[in-house]
Amino acid sequence: MKNYFQNFNRYASFTALFLVLLLSAVKQKVYAGFGDEKYISTQNGKGYFRLKGTSIHVSETDFPGVIRAAKDLQKDIAAVTDVQPDFSTKKTSVKEVVLIGTLGKNALIDRLVQQKKLNVSGIAGKWETFLIQVVEKPMPGVDRALVIAGSDKRGTIFGIYDVSGQIGVSPWYYWADVPVKKQNDLYVIAGRYTQGTPVVKYRGIFINDEAPAFSGWTKAKFGGVNHKMYATMFELILRLKGNYLWPAMWGNAFNDDDSLNRKTADDYGVVMGTSHHEPMDRAQQEWK
Repeated sequence: MKNYFQNFNRYASFTALFLVLLLSAVKQKVYAGFGDEKYISTQNGKGYFRLKGTSIHVSETDFPGVIRAAKDLQKDIAAVTDVQPDFSTKKTSVKEVVLIGTLGKNALIDRLVQQKKLNVSGIAGKWETFLIQVVEKPMPGVDRALVIAGSDKRGTIFGIYDVSGQIGVSPWYYWADVPVKKQNDLYVIAGRYTQGTPVVKYRGIFINDEAPAFSGWTKAKFGGVNHKMYATMFELILRLKGNYLWPAMWGNAFNDDDSLNRKTADDYGVVMGTSHHEPMDRAQQEWK
């Protein structure tokens, strides 16, 4: 019996973490899940925008987290089609482009709004809200653009990852080894797509009873519970359209253990909190 409980304790913490993560992956109405309105096709049609072989443009003045997520979209399209899109933060000169940006942080998107080529009344000033739309003749020299616009940093990031989810890249591609289904081609069906504003403002997970299973795994994989591990968890949360995390606490202090922990959370756009007996984002380890 003693050995049973020792083994149970060894694996229960890791299991508990993934149960929490799996519950967060269940399609929810706090923020609509992937595929509420299908807008990706593997066949061409009238007014469709081709993703395979496209170019991605995001302004260098946008949030670091938006630029990072846009690069994830570049990798995701390549993973599905075996063709990697070009990526640019400078002036674009291609005929068709995926134009990604946050309102007020991307001059090209702001100009589309000013010229009334893009109606953002449904997302402007909202919390974590995005709009995906194919725009004809968006600017001189460009025939068409797939615009992914966000009301704020996470709104834009969620729009990016919504496209990733619809083309077939699971949020769990890393944490659960979900394979990517290859496609010969990918098209965005012409139209306007949004999922509105989340009903629940903060949505996330917590790392619970992480020692020894999860902490042992992170030490072997990343060298410890550090910013490298958190980066993969932040990406998972954002791909699931979450925004919040309670970090590891058994013998860990998020703010002190790794000087890059807080910067990584801010760059990704994930709000950090604390659990149990650790109020105000301070770890019990700091009091020893």
